[in-house]
Amino acid sequence: MPQTAAQAPGVPDAGRWKALVFIALAQLVVVLDATIVNIALPSAQQDLGISDGNRQWVVTAYALAFGGLLLFGGRIADLCGRKRVFVVGLGGFAVASVLGGAATNEAMMFGARALQGVFGALLAPAALSLLAVMFTDSKERAKAFGIYGAIAGGGGAVGLILGGFLTEYLNWRWTFFINIPFALVAAAGAYLVIREPRVGRDRSPLDIPGVILSTLGLVALVYGFTRAESDGWSDSVTVGMFVGAAVLLLAFVLVESKVKAPLLPLRVVTERNRGGIYLSLGLAVIAMFGLFLFLTYYLQVVKGYSPVKTGFAFLPMIAGMVTGSTQIGTRLMTRVAPRLLMGPGFLLAAVGMLLLTQLEIDSSYAAVLLPAVLLLGLGMGTAFMPAMSMATQGVEPRDAGVASAMVNTSQQVGGAIGTALLNTIAASATTSYIADHIGGAATRSQQQLVQLQGQVQGYTSAIRFAVGILVVAALIALAFVNAGRPGETTVAASGEGVEDELPVPVVAH
Repeated sequence: MPQTAAQAPGVPDAGRWKALVFIALAQLVVVLDATIVNIALPSAQQDLGISDGNRQWVVTAYALAFGGLLLFGGRIADLCGRKRVFVVGLGGFAVASVLGGAATNEAMMFGARALQGVFGALLAPAALSLLAVMFTDSKERAKAFGIYGAIAGGGGAVGLILGGFLTEYLNWRWTFFINIPFALVAAAGAYLVIREPRVGRDRSPLDIPGVILSTLGLVALVYGFTRAESDGWSDSVTVGMFVGAAVLLLAFVLVESKVKAPLLPLRVVTERNRGGIYLSLGLAVIAMFGLFLFLTYYLQVVKGYSPVKTGFAFLPMIAGMVTGSTQIGTRLMTRVAPRLLMGPGFLLAAVGMLLLTQLEIDSSYAAVLLPAVLLLGLGMGTAFMPAMSMATQGVEPRDAGVASAMVNTSQQVGGAIGTALLNTIAASATTSYIADHIGGAATRSQQQLVQLQGQVQGYTSAIRFAVGILVVAALIALAFVNAGRPGETTVAASGEGVEDELPVPVVAH
């Protein structure tokens, strides 16, 4: 019989560890999709006759829908029930994946990607908020978020491996079809196993002005950065999008401070610990997204790796993330303050990234890339695990969905900023290098060598910038995240609504 009954408050759900399996599987589907399609994009573009000018929409349509609707998705989970929204999100994601895999033209492909983004925006915050309300014991919470953090951090690299295999040995369409069994298994398992706690269902009416302003503001912001990457920062539409985003998001904050039942209660983001976590996570993702992109191009274009070999080159990073998250983060989370994991974690990742600034055309994988990606994975895994846990710890249960949505929003916006900003820095450095050195290249082979050297120069220039971003993320985590270790301090929401807070209990053993 399906375990559809709600869980009584204060009583741990006996099936919570089984539920974690299906929640983690769902998170893997969402994270995979962010990178798996990138590997298949050249093949899909050729098959469907997508122009170079329009191919970015395969990525952009997903990012706009996902990033723009996350806050709405988080509040819907709080209003309608996290389990229900989680299952609907998975079912819709599977249908959208069928449409993407069966696409016969570019319009169908763009529509399918946007639909994936819509259902992803329902699914992602519901998954994280389910974990937040189901795991309340500090040691259990550390283990659960360790697993979740490893998947959230390493899933993108898994997508590169899987995307390489599917594109090289089957067909690009399988990068969509592979989502279907994952989504269906996760949805069926969630329906049968998850028993959502009764506490904290939000019964307030939906904040329609907040939904409109936040969605339009986030879409304008994400599109502005995407447009900056392809058309430049001074492009009139790019500038217009940034101005529009600033106006819309400022109006959103003003509305949220006035309405009785806000879409995003400001207490969620103004609490010192959560605010610091959202900001440091967003900065870390800016650095990471650019790195995935540059390393993929470096390995395939400069080193001549196949898609599959490129994917395997990222395996040590995944191993590092899993180790950092499940072994270092989980074991120390109940013993030390979260900032003492986040700050050093981001700094360790920065050291790994610093090694990559030494890349040259003939750099050895074993000597340069292997230690770099291992350190990067270890650092990110160690930092992500407490960040994911702390971002939802101590929120009022009725706000768990929207607090989870803010984690995903900081990652989505960070990803859009990272791709645009670091690509611009790399392109500028490459152009400058080639202009300075092409005059001395007499033969065609020498010219090709200068072109490759220029590309590597561009990558290392952007990676240097990313190192600085990670150091700033570490400093913000150390300065703002001042909560004690779980069991010693319960992170309380601040501001309006504290008097009726129902904190997630944190029990020390």
